[in-house]
Amino acid sequence: MRLENRVAIVTGAASGIGRAVARKLAAEGARLVIGDRNVEGAEETAGMLDANAVVAALDVSDEASCRAIVDQAVERHGALDIVCNIAGVLDFGRFADVDRSRWDRVISVNLTGVYHMCRAAMPHLIPRRGTIINMASAAGLVGVPYNSAYTASKHGVIGLTRALALEFSKEGVRINAVCPGGVRTPMLEQAPPEDIDWQMVMRSASWLDGGEIAEPSDIADTVAFLASDEARRITGAAFTVDGGQTAG
Repeated sequence: MRLENRVAIVTGAASGIGRAVARKLAAEGARLVIGDRNVEGAEETAGMLDANAVVAALDVSDEASCRAIVDQAVERHGALDIVCNIAGVLDFGRFADVDRSRWDRVISVNLTGVYHMCRAAMPHLIPRRGTIINMASAAGLVGVPYNSAYTASKHGVIGLTRALALEFSKEGVRINAVCPGGVRTPMLEQAPPEDIDWQMVMRSASWLDGGEIAEPSDIADTVAFLASDEARRITGAAFTVDGGQTAG
């Protein structure tokens, strides 16, 4: 019960890593507000939790929507301690096929969405010496072919995490990023483009070359640790959970 009575927001909670994070934080005692564009999926997640959770319709690419979920958390629970920015999208494609609309969609969700949530939450986190955990990726540390927009967005998440960690260190707000490799989620089921250089892809993803793919719960365990007092000296980190993908 490391997070007992702490108030946490989890975005992207309808499935995958977001759902696993919501379940883990609830098991650790947190009071949750969970958001997703897929409200039905978020409600299914809420039904899996031992404790009651507030479910909110959330589009992280929309600033007003992000402010609304933060306001809802504070109005319901009187405070905000933890923000887990998990919502994200993947667009697997050749760079020549990634037009402006595809690029903007990925950046607006994966990077601008993190900006919106951090900006809305920070005034409430400062008095509580709270914490933010941003979901980056191994693709935020190395290049991943046929994932130009996704890779750029996750590099941006790590950069934003480090900048905010320094800026708000004196206020006691910790900001960290988690960088998973391959994780067994619906996102990973997206079909790749045809006739790609699979050897190049294999070199950039160790789990494709016989390594073990992670489960969402593996990532949730790391998020819960970073949200807890056990990580009180950790801020500005890009915490890898990638089976060694980025070690070489």
